[in-house]
Amino acid sequence: MIKLSMHIPRTMSTQHPDNVRSPFFATNSVLGDEDEVKEAFYAFSHLKIKEQLWDFEGKEVDSSVVRKLLSGYETFFRSKQLGKDVFLTYRVPNPDVEKNEGKILLETLESIPRSFDLARTFYEKDGAPLDIAPIFEVAVPMVTHAKAVSRIAMYYKKFVAGKGNQIIDEQTNKTVASWIGEFFPKSLRVIPLLEDKESLLNADKIVEEFVKEQKIEDHQRVWLARSDPALNYGSAATVLIEKIALQRLHHLSEKISVPLFPILGCGSAPFRGNFKPTNVEANMKAYPSVQTFTLQSAFKYDYEEGVVQNAVQKIEETKTKKPLVVDEEKLLLIIEKLAHAYQQQMTLLAPIINDFSIHIPKRRKRKLHIGLFGYARKHTSHEQEHIHLPRAIPFCASLYSLGLPPELLGLHVLTQKDIEVMAHAYPSFEQDFKDAAQLLNEDNLSVFPNEIIKQIKAASELFPFEIKREHQKITSIILKEWKTKNPVLTENIERAGWVRGFLG
Repeated sequence: MIKLSMHIPRTMSTQHPDNVRSPFFATNSVLGDEDEVKEAFYAFSHLKIKEQLWDFEGKEVDSSVVRKLLSGYETFFRSKQLGKDVFLTYRVPNPDVEKNEGKILLETLESIPRSFDLARTFYEKDGAPLDIAPIFEVAVPMVTHAKAVSRIAMYYKKFVAGKGNQIIDEQTNKTVASWIGEFFPKSLRVIPLLEDKESLLNADKIVEEFVKEQKIEDHQRVWLARSDPALNYGSAATVLIEKIALQRLHHLSEKISVPLFPILGCGSAPFRGNFKPTNVEANMKAYPSVQTFTLQSAFKYDYEEGVVQNAVQKIEETKTKKPLVVDEEKLLLIIEKLAHAYQQQMTLLAPIINDFSIHIPKRRKRKLHIGLFGYARKHTSHEQEHIHLPRAIPFCASLYSLGLPPELLGLHVLTQKDIEVMAHAYPSFEQDFKDAAQLLNEDNLSVFPNEIIKQIKAASELFPFEIKREHQKITSIILKEWKTKNPVLTENIERAGWVRGFLG
């Protein structure tokens, strides 16, 4: 019987390219396959992060990661067993949405038993338990229904591990397993990653159906996206959506008596979560029921190593609590108001953002990600269905670089009563606003349509704040360079990112 670890990490290192600084081990500013293997080791050994996401969805990736980690860092992994002490979790394509990537899903699932055999051979020399699977869990993105998750679990069980029972020689009844060895693990955990409003608000229904169908009794993880919903509905609306989702998941856990462990996919930019080493305590108070926080590239590389290590330790040592109690009915009205206002603004801003985003420096080798508002999903309303935006990180980097913090988008419709309702569900709203608004450059707003200028000025009056003058100065230079097609533009985009502490 193969054991699947019951330890649920509090920290997950991811490969999101929101960093300004390049890590010391990188061969160049754009991380490649070998750099990401080094990154996984660095996250485990130096930063003490317990889990590394290995992303097969939307980017080029090395499927031999287990072999390379064990052979390249033998001393470390002999003391820290992969799958027991530290964890590697795959994110795989969702064939329901990414048809062209479907075969990558199958190839990835096929690699899991091979990784098990490699780990068993590696650890048998030490007398370590040989029933620990180094890879036993995958996350599937853009989940909108339970079948998207259960199909992957069932495919692995029937057609990957299950192929061992197939007869390869009818004359002797020889099975595949007796020919080339057993396939372990026999089953696979699957984490639904929810990225659009409808799916997030139905998180409890999706998870309940999956748990019942798969007869899961011990626990289930569920991942709430932060960046893509913000890109599609605005930052403030996304926070409120997630507060409702977390409350509903908590109620479901109590109802079905199965522990549910939420993952929050947050980045360093306020628009993408405002989760950075200097404010982890505030985020854990804001999301007390979240079990696992994603630590993206800016978190890991745009701060001193000691600061990052201390932040990781704080997260690991803090216990989860019940989610904040929120008034769902009132929040849903505010969400609709904010999302509608934000989406209307995107019809005016998209051409400028797309034009500018080509200058944002790249940090990882990535392929196109099929998303919602920006990436041709089917949930957009008629007036927005032809709007395309870059990924969330270059989207944010573009607007910050132009002096328009994206967090202010949509906020002009809020009333004082709305803000009072939000105060309990989103207690850090004012601080998040101030962290973002300090990056505003009103002199640069002239590049945007008049309607946007009026709305941003109205939004900027919600709370008092101080301008970050250094950032304002650089964004003024950036705008001039963009207008004159100055080749130094990208360097100054990076300079502004250094001041912010993240690229986008």
